[in-house]
Amino acid sequence: MPEGDTVWNTARVLEKALTGETLTGSDFRLPRLATTDLTGWTVAESASRGKHLLLRLTKDGRPAHTLHSHLRMEGAWRSYAPGERWTGRPAHLIRVVLRTARSVAVGFHLHDVALLPTAGEDTLVGHLGPDLLGADWDPAEAVRRISAKPSASIAEALLDQRNLAGVGNLYKAETLFLRGLWPWTPVADVPDLTATVVLAQKLVANNRGRWTQTTTGSLFKGQTSYVYGRRAQPCRRCATAIRKAEQDERVTYWCPRCQPENRSDRGLAAG
Repeated sequence: MPEGDTVWNTARVLEKALTGETLTGSDFRLPRLATTDLTGWTVAESASRGKHLLLRLTKDGRPAHTLHSHLRMEGAWRSYAPGERWTGRPAHLIRVVLRTARSVAVGFHLHDVALLPTAGEDTLVGHLGPDLLGADWDPAEAVRRISAKPSASIAEALLDQRNLAGVGNLYKAETLFLRGLWPWTPVADVPDLTATVVLAQKLVANNRGRWTQTTTGSLFKGQTSYVYGRRAQPCRRCATAIRKAEQDERVTYWCPRCQPENRSDRGLAAG
């Protein structure tokens, strides 16, 4: 799933392929940027902010610019050697191609692609809460933002990128299972918000640098999650069938025994 760790890893792929290199060509297969030519611009930095990717570019003393993209559910960036076949995704999904003398970066099924002055990045990412994988990570600030809407469900609060940036459905479901929290629990009824956001950050950070996302510690197929993607399968702790339902236009997974409604004694340890 393209959550905070996946986006961070993708930024490292682009960093390795492009940072310090001058672009020898670009191809934007998007109507708004179709005539944009970044030839001659140098990639100064590849960064992530929550689920947002930011390629910062410089050229001849001009104001720096940022190429922004978002992966959402299906997006991906891949890097190839010059002349190498672009495998992995259908060609009709290509949205951006960036070329240098030693590599080609290809963006498939990207969303919210924009080119703007770096000084104006806040217009796209300034609303985000503390980044779980960023230097600005601050659990106290995340708790403050979440607490501002006490009637919201804790699942909704964790997914709100204005509260903390980088949690998606996978880490939401797994965090709530490990904390013993029913997904519809109002924020006001969560006994330890700080422990909840700290655990969410820990789960995301543990997968930084690898593509297999695991919350159980196992990297084997079918063993990487406690509840996410495991509808009707037995809970790894109590053997109760995992449930799945829609919540706020997203899906959620939970164990009805380990995460019962109105349970006051919550707080299972993250093993």
